[in-house]
Amino acid sequence: MRFTSEQRLDDGTVEREFTLGETPGTLWTPASPEPAPLILMAHNNGLPKGDPRLVARARRSAAYGYAVATIDAPGCGDRPRTAADEQARAELRRAMRAGEPVDEIFESFIGPLVEMAAPEWRATLDALLALPGIGGPVGYSGWTALGIRLAVTEPRIAAAGFFAGGYVPRAQRAQARQVTVPLLFLLQWDDEGNPRQRALDLFDAFGTKEKTLHANLGGHTGTPWFEVEDGNRFFDRHLK
Repeated sequence: MRFTSEQRLDDGTVEREFTLGETPGTLWTPASPEPAPLILMAHNNGLPKGDPRLVARARRSAAYGYAVATIDAPGCGDRPRTAADEQARAELRRAMRAGEPVDEIFESFIGPLVEMAAPEWRATLDALLALPGIGGPVGYSGWTALGIRLAVTEPRIAAAGFFAGGYVPRAQRAQARQVTVPLLFLLQWDDEGNPRQRALDLFDAFGTKEKTLHANLGGHTGTPWFEVEDGNRFFDRHLK
């Protein structure tokens, strides 16, 4: 892991950009000198790691005493997109404009993306836990499809917060019953890109004995800010 920049924010949080191989990322660490639990904060849909909503969530979690890290998934942010990526996105846009079914397009696109992203996140986790000032346990927040894969295959993850928006491939829906860590699941009731019943069925499938569903009115990007605060309290219960 190579750090490429560093700045101290007004609240004392240190924000550092890094690269790990070809993977760019950002790490926020709190002002406290004590070793901090770690939250992995993931996104998809081509969003960059500097997306303002993600950065705001990360900085707030750092203010709660967490080290927070995010990376750009393959094909997201500034990372190059393959011809297949561009073709899938173009086909998705065309199908949505035409009102055609899009599940199979999502399946062919999101499924491979999860397979590529999961090893990069595990390598990032290895590197982060080797840094001074960062310790376990580890939480995960964000992209549901990737989160399911990591919660099932990565024993260092002790709690997870998933956002119900976004397509979850069949492979990860099948894995949902193997998720056994405490789970907070956020659902926007009127999410235009995520059928409500599919999200409710996924929540029902999770195998953990400790799972909580928070549903709020509004569309995909309308998650209330108080859910960020509730999410940090959720991690406080399980990571501290």
